[in-house]
Amino acid sequence: MKYLQLGKTDLFVSRICFGCWQLSPRFWGNISIDEWNRALERAIELGINFIDTAQAYGDGFAESVLGDFLKKHRCRHKLVIATKFYWNLDDPQNRYPDTSYNYIVRECEASLKRLKTDYIDLYQIHAWDPLTKPEEVACALLNLQKQGKIRWIGVSNMNVHQMSMYMRYMDIECLQPLYNLLDRDVEKEELPFCLEKRIGVITYSSLARGILTGKYSEDTKFEDSRAQHPRFTGENFKKILNAVNVSLKVVAEKMGLTTAALAIRWILTHPAITSAIVGIKKPEHIETIISAPDNILDRQLWYKLADEIANAVKK
Repeated sequence: MKYLQLGKTDLFVSRICFGCWQLSPRFWGNISIDEWNRALERAIELGINFIDTAQAYGDGFAESVLGDFLKKHRCRHKLVIATKFYWNLDDPQNRYPDTSYNYIVRECEASLKRLKTDYIDLYQIHAWDPLTKPEEVACALLNLQKQGKIRWIGVSNMNVHQMSMYMRYMDIECLQPLYNLLDRDVEKEELPFCLEKRIGVITYSSLARGILTGKYSEDTKFEDSRAQHPRFTGENFKKILNAVNVSLKVVAEKMGLTTAALAIRWILTHPAITSAIVGIKKPEHIETIISAPDNILDRQLWYKLADEIANAVKK
């Protein structure tokens, strides 16, 4: 496993990050926790030291499951733990954005308790909250940082203007955006900005909810949130599957990689990217992608894959 410095921090993180969104029953249904634990054990054995979660994942459930794992294996000191805040969960059925000072402080304490730790390595604002002034958010986070409860501050799902507003009052060390072969909007502004400012980037939905793994066919039926997603239904689904099979899968086989590993290697080739987050449910899932960071793609192939996928989906 290869490691990179995250932004300007003292954290060196694995280029694959173990994501925990799969522990969100409302999106993914119920999964085997025992199998998830074995997957995380295997990931750590293979060198992954970076784990990303959020209080929103399962309304605290993902953090609690991860906390149980950390306590059982006594491995907190070996890992870089990132989590996020944004949603007020007082009424889980009617949650709403809340990045007010008091709620940030309260939710940080709740996350620490669920994670069974006394500090969070990377504490991230999950999304932009237009009702809270950036200086109020910064005041809460900087106080938590002074108390040693959080080490570094990051953001997710934000544009350059929003990041810049926060950066008037505090340092931002990491951006967590949507980025993969099918979702490339951040190449225009956000990734160049992060390169310029030495802000780390950790991508989510790195495999586009699994569609870039190459394991699905037109007959695949989804029973989770993907069943209602336009990318996984009708002609869109067929176009993307064809693009993955014709372009990505063929090249991956020639390179001795799985399709998923090639899709992640494509992400990690971009110089702005520190780590790619991958949601892993089973031990074998991590084994299919662990070779992704071994090398980067040459320039010609990177553009070839990007163009072929984009052109196939547009048709």
